[in-house]
Amino acid sequence: MNKALIAYYSWSGHTAALAKRLQAQTHADLYEIKAPADTFSADMYETSDIAKAQLKADQLPPLADQLPDLSKYATILVGGPVWSGAPSTPVLSFLTAIPDDDVRLAPFYTDAGTPGDYEAVFKRAAGQHSVTAGLGLPGSKVATAQTQIQQWLNQL
Repeated sequence: MNKALIAYYSWSGHTAALAKRLQAQTHADLYEIKAPADTFSADMYETSDIAKAQLKADQLPPLADQLPDLSKYATILVGGPVWSGAPSTPVLSFLTAIPDDDVRLAPFYTDAGTPGDYEAVFKRAAGQHSVTAGLGLPGSKVATAQTQIQQWLNQL
């Protein structure tokens, strides 16, 4: 794989675990997408309500840290949890912050039941960027998904 970045947001730790497994296999650079500390609740249902309100108001959360120099990367693997069948709002914030450089995006995500329209919403949010087929896993299956992870990486 050409120079790659793995950028991920993780609310519960499942997506972080998947990102670190991907990083161990690719040796890509790693960047954690963070929202300001007081943005979301520790309660899943309150967090869902906050995210829905952000989307309704068309006000995505700011990113807490400066982006790395994205021009160094040909491919960015972008990961996050599925929230209400779509990418989490911090992932959407990251996607809107990517410059218009020619970069390929590869979504990966963890869910607690169903991925919903995650990849379609991701692709719309990515705008003009090329988007590959994604890797979606139930959060509880990340530790045992070696074959799926390797197959997805081979496709990239």
